[in-house]
Amino acid sequence: MDLIQQIIQRAKSNKQRIVLPEATEERTLRAADRVLAEDIADLILIGNPDEIHRLAGEWGLTNIDKATLIDPENNPKSEEYAQLLTKLREKKGMTIEKARELVKNPLYLGCMIIKTEGADGQISGALSTTGDTLRPALQIIKCAPGITCVSGAMLMVTNCPEYGENGVLVFGDVAVTPAPDAKQLSQIAYCTAQTAKSVAGFEDPRVAMLSFSTKGSATHEVVDKVIEATRLARELDPTLKVDGELQADAALVPSVGAKKAPGSDIAGKANVLVFPNLEVGNIAYKLVQRLGNAIAIGPILQGIARPVNDLSRGCSVEDIYYLVAITACQAMDAK
Repeated sequence: MDLIQQIIQRAKSNKQRIVLPEATEERTLRAADRVLAEDIADLILIGNPDEIHRLAGEWGLTNIDKATLIDPENNPKSEEYAQLLTKLREKKGMTIEKARELVKNPLYLGCMIIKTEGADGQISGALSTTGDTLRPALQIIKCAPGITCVSGAMLMVTNCPEYGENGVLVFGDVAVTPAPDAKQLSQIAYCTAQTAKSVAGFEDPRVAMLSFSTKGSATHEVVDKVIEATRLARELDPTLKVDGELQADAALVPSVGAKKAPGSDIAGKANVLVFPNLEVGNIAYKLVQRLGNAIAIGPILQGIARPVNDLSRGCSVEDIYYLVAITACQAMDAK
């Protein structure tokens, strides 16, 4: 069974409630129909119910009635949500009038449903920017305890079974925080290991903090940052298996790891790679994807108290379908 099928089976085994706030968008509605047909998750679709039913009929989608439909313009919980949003954001100048408008915005409404424990996760981005997806999530759901930065992980399914977990590795951060400091980098390490567990199904995440230096082979302030981040990651989670600073070959190749970092429990055995900044991470995953003919799944947003994931506006129906399953797996561990 390949990784995607494992993720889907994991989602089916413990169904979560996932919000799709762009429910009148064609790819989203088609993906929702497939998710519901295969019983992968319980879906909450935000949009005008008459419009959703009309579009479902027009496109021959027969499973939409299995979803919960919420009309943002006629929601009986609107005032409750507005009052709560005002309380959550009053120090930022939120007024009840502004809150009443915002809870009609499907992206804000979905996050309010999650905040009040009516749902477990949300996916948007087929129509919305990343900023529009993240803003309500960070204002309402906020970061997970002990975490102050959001990051993005990528599942890399390679053709090299000798590396990672039978060729599967998890990369972070590849999508969100451009220049993390040591504290943020330590959080990225922790969150990426959690994603490796909850989504990729790794029983034993082994995190390599990557650099152009291995155990003092070079000295520079950017190397010092990785060393400090490794120390902080161990403080953040004493059970986390993490080591650094390591070069990529020392992290992945047993013979190189044994030579460059003797005694390390991670060198040569890493299945989670944490890059020193976003520039390196983004370039690395795209090179592995294109030159190594690997499958890249993600980015998967991490660090938010409940999973909120972002799609590319050029996404396919299949992309949304897979991301529902991924978000459901994240939600299981976020509770």
